[in-house]
Amino acid sequence: MAAVAALSGFWVVVFVGIVVGLLLSLILNHFHPLLLKLGSGPVTTNLKGSFGWPLLGETLKFLKPHHSNSPGSFLQDHCSRYGKVFRTHLFFSPTIVSCDPELNYFILQNEGKLFQCSYPKPIHGILGNVSMLVAVGDTHKRLRNVALSLVTITKSKPEFLHDIERTAIQILDSWKDKPQVIFCEEARKFTFNVIVKQVLGLTPEEAVTTKILEDFLTFMRGLISLPINIPGTPYARAVKARSRISSTVKAIIEERRNNNNNYNDGDDDENSEKRRNRNSDFLEILLCVDNLSEDEKVSFVLDSLLGGYETTSLLMAMVVHFLAHSPTALQQLKVINEALRFGNVVKFVHRKALKDVKFRAVHLDPSLHANADEFHPWRWESQEQTCKKFTPFGGGSRSCPGSELAKVEVAFFLHHLVQNFRTEDDEDQPMAYPYVEFQRGLVLNVEPLRADHA
Repeated sequence: MAAVAALSGFWVVVFVGIVVGLLLSLILNHFHPLLLKLGSGPVTTNLKGSFGWPLLGETLKFLKPHHSNSPGSFLQDHCSRYGKVFRTHLFFSPTIVSCDPELNYFILQNEGKLFQCSYPKPIHGILGNVSMLVAVGDTHKRLRNVALSLVTITKSKPEFLHDIERTAIQILDSWKDKPQVIFCEEARKFTFNVIVKQVLGLTPEEAVTTKILEDFLTFMRGLISLPINIPGTPYARAVKARSRISSTVKAIIEERRNNNNNYNDGDDDENSEKRRNRNSDFLEILLCVDNLSEDEKVSFVLDSLLGGYETTSLLMAMVVHFLAHSPTALQQLKVINEALRFGNVVKFVHRKALKDVKFRAVHLDPSLHANADEFHPWRWESQEQTCKKFTPFGGGSRSCPGSELAKVEVAFFLHHLVQNFRTEDDEDQPMAYPYVEFQRGLVLNVEPLRADHA
């Protein structure tokens, strides 16, 4: 009995030692920058700010929901106290936040030179270490070149526009007997069906499409959440969802390879036609890329689905929401740039100046945009659309390769929507968590237009 008690006591001591060691490590990570005064380089010298609570820092304040057409209390308070560039501690990492357009532009243009893309470690747990979003250096260049090639090929194919239009019409046809729709769900359905067809060649009717969509919804809820990997938390569920999506994509890739081998063995006219139909999706082209590993190809597919799904559907929702409150703009439909600015769709990007820097809220700065808190699409008749103070799709080597495809999707859907329906917003408001989401999914009252009014 004495030996057992001694052994139990030994393991208790070991366990306590491990816990204390981990806590000391986390605390040291939190306060280490304070001891070093965040370095002495030109980016960090004399920066003001606060590191908040031990371990959590100011993450909870940063994640506090707020109306998306405002910077939120975290940025408003910190910018007023510390200036447009300040230091803080977010997601377990010392961080510099920049709301200065000149610095943001400088950072974006010097990716891979003076600055390096860097997300907090927990984000890697969801996105994966070979994701194009977190990759740096030559790996990022390889992945980005593949993305640009695929986008260029897609834009040149009439099948892409046909798929967008066909999907938009299918979604809108399903509204004919409905007095109300939850638009965010409809927009996600539209963008997901478009991107899953372009990337994987899947149709909405296939069971695997529904499976991927369900996992993607779980994935998105945990992508920017408190990074606690405990069963049941949004973060833990997102990590598992990504793993399931990855397994599904691997199975699709393997099936595609096997089918290609079968077609090569007996390539009759029917099989040749099937191959021509599949050659229009990303995956068929991706399988022929020799300079990407298997994991990189799987991750590339996930990145493509992510990029073509969430932000595009959110842009659609923002356009519809703002148009509902601007009948004149509805008549003119010069709204996409303004929806990107006022909706503040992309909340922050993350760079490491061999220190951490976040930048956001420039689109809502009244010193840069007249009447910044108002939806005013006519500003783009005189305001430059590509400039340092308007970067909705990022910039430099990190600019979104699919931005033009997103605008085409929104334009096609919007055209058919206003031609066929009268809509009324049920006064739902977009909130930032910090990702943007409508509280009730943007409930729309819809009424089909008569043919003579279309």
